[in-house]
Amino acid sequence: MDDEKGLSLRELAAALGVPAPSCGPVRLVAVDGHAGSGKTTLAGRLAAELGGVPVVHTDDLATHEEPFDWEERFGAQIAGPFAAGLAARHEVYDWTARRFASWRDVPAAPVVLVEGVGAGRRVLRPHLALTLWLEVDRGTARGRGMRRDGPALAHFWTGWSAAEDAHFASDPTRPYADLLVRQTQDGYRAVPGPTRGPAVTA
Repeated sequence: MDDEKGLSLRELAAALGVPAPSCGPVRLVAVDGHAGSGKTTLAGRLAAELGGVPVVHTDDLATHEEPFDWEERFGAQIAGPFAAGLAARHEVYDWTARRFASWRDVPAAPVVLVEGVGAGRRVLRPHLALTLWLEVDRGTARGRGMRRDGPALAHFWTGWSAAEDAHFASDPTRPYADLLVRQTQDGYRAVPGPTRGPAVTA
């Protein structure tokens, strides 16, 4: 990979299948970054490039009271079954009703994306094949998120931002990312992260 040019979105998608499976037969790939940075969009585009692989959204596992304390649910409902070679089934939180209201089945596909703030956290890293960090600074990301959600959720963003800052202060992802993904005028480019991670080529 040319470090200056980086991988295009298509090349990045192809690279996700290069590392060995990390959780049973599954290559779990984290897509992490600040809230509002565009992680959901990036994960969706990568999933589409790979023919529709599953995407787990950490917002489905988090709650109002526990925005970042979802690792036990992830371990019991997702990582545990995958490690045993089984499909996963996890609860889905309803942010309007403020309760877990449904379940989602996730097949043990060769690649499964996990997107959300804190997806590359310390406790998950042993299960991950790769960690991607979306390189959008905190201020820009929050501005995007607040414009997206509107004034009605301004109070929520105040609390969320404080919780996110505390999380990344104690458990940062970016220093351990295998690849940094940068948004460009023509899409995305991925370059080696601080760890330089495992070798990946398209």
